[in-house]
Amino acid sequence: MNKPYIEFRKQRDFSSILSDTFGFIRNEFKPFIKTVVNIAGPAIVVFMIALAAYNYVSGDVLNFSSFGEPSFNSSSVFVIITTAIFYLISAIAAYILTVASVLFYIKSYVDNKGVVDPTEVKTNVHKSFWSFLGLSFLKGITLFIAALLCFLPVFYAMIPMAIVFSIYVFEPKRSTSDAYSQSFKLVNIDFWTAFGAFLILGIIYYVLGMVFSIPTVIYTLISTGVFSGEIDPANMSTFSQDPILIFLNVLNTFFQFFLNIILIVGGAIIYFHLHEKTNFTGTYDRISEIGKIED
Repeated sequence: MNKPYIEFRKQRDFSSILSDTFGFIRNEFKPFIKTVVNIAGPAIVVFMIALAAYNYVSGDVLNFSSFGEPSFNSSSVFVIITTAIFYLISAIAAYILTVASVLFYIKSYVDNKGVVDPTEVKTNVHKSFWSFLGLSFLKGITLFIAALLCFLPVFYAMIPMAIVFSIYVFEPKRSTSDAYSQSFKLVNIDFWTAFGAFLILGIIYYVLGMVFSIPTVIYTLISTGVFSGEIDPANMSTFSQDPILIFLNVLNTFFQFFLNIILIVGGAIIYFHLHEKTNFTGTYDRISEIGKIED
């Protein structure tokens, strides 16, 4: 049975943005996830290993009884710092490859009318890695400054930052700086629809993330004696190095990492909605196709 084709290049209302986001993920789930895992999977695995190592090593910081002991020396601090740097680099690489894989998959889907070329997707992801790194830096700085200014600027800044990668991917003639500046111009076309849709997607992401974190919370409460009322302060400092807790934290992060795909796809659909309100590119193309059929 043929999968229904979802037209990205069209204007949408609030409900259509939400339904098409999940509709695309549902229709393309197997090849979509397979392609993302194929490209970003190794980086994600390294990120998970780095996260586990960082959680274990940083547990020494919480163990205040170790300060001043021979076992806690400059080498321990060096290991913690090195692990933290490795964790940060692997997290950035995994994030960039995941975002790029999702967006270039959508680009191939749109360009080829639902037929995706995984080799093309992989090539484009690798070619654009450093550009995505630059955009990620600009995005992070923007959200950080917005957070410092006040609560409201973050809500405004998160919308252009949600579509900035899409602008770079779907408008290949633009540089990273052009894509960044264009994101602020584009969101003003229909800000409230974009804001409302992305806010709801963010809430869904948060709720699903909370569901996946339930096992970690339950295990933490049981292991620390909160349920039984027998909290042992002596064990609290070493609890963060518990292998089961570390595994659950890594598993929780893994699921939340893939849940982020919802926001990436939603950002792409929001981008096309805003772009069509200005340029009508998809509308003109569909009219041209109708004319060819009639001829």
